[in-house]
Amino acid sequence: MNLEDADRVAENAAHVVEFQLGDEVCAIDIDAVDSIVESKQVTRVPRAPEAVEGVMDLRGETTAIVDPREFLAIGGDHDSDNILVLDRADDKQKIGLRVAEVTEVSGYADHQIDRGDRVSRIGTSAIERELVEGVIRKGATEDDEDEDHDVELVLWLDIDRLIESVSAGENGDNQR
Repeated sequence: MNLEDADRVAENAAHVVEFQLGDEVCAIDIDAVDSIVESKQVTRVPRAPEAVEGVMDLRGETTAIVDPREFLAIGGDHDSDNILVLDRADDKQKIGLRVAEVTEVSGYADHQIDRGDRVSRIGTSAIERELVEGVIRKGATEDDEDEDHDVELVLWLDIDRLIESVSAGENGDNQR
C-alpha cells in the first residue's frame, strides 16, 4: 500500500470501540466514548423506560445506566459489570451502556462497511429500527465483493438514534 492509499483508508475509516452485547458483537464511534468503568451500585428509577436500569454515582456525577439489548432485541448473558460511559455534548447527564465485554478499538475502511440496501437484507431489529450506522465486515478485503468467507459481522450502532429511542420510552413506551 502506497502513502496515497494509506491516507485514503485513514480518511474513510470508521474508528470504533467494539464490545460484546449478549450474543452479538457491536461497535460505536470511539469519539462517543468517554471511559470504560465497572458498574457500581445502580439505583432503580421509578417509571423509567425498560432499557434504563437506573442511575449510579460516577465520579460525583449521576450517570444513567442503559441496557441497549432491550431496544436491540439481543439475547444472551445478562450479567456484566462493564459500562461504556458516553461522551455526548448534548446530554444533560452522563449515560452509560451496560456491555458484556469491551473487546477492542479498531479502524475500518469503507470497503469493510455495508450501509443502506446491503444492510437491510440482514434483518435484525436494530437494522429494522434504523439504530445502526452500518454493518462492519471484520476481516473483509477490497477484493471480497460479496463473499463472506472468514468475515465476522459487527453491528455498528448509531448511538444518537439508540439514545433517542431510550428517551422516547420516557413518554410512555416500554416503561416499568
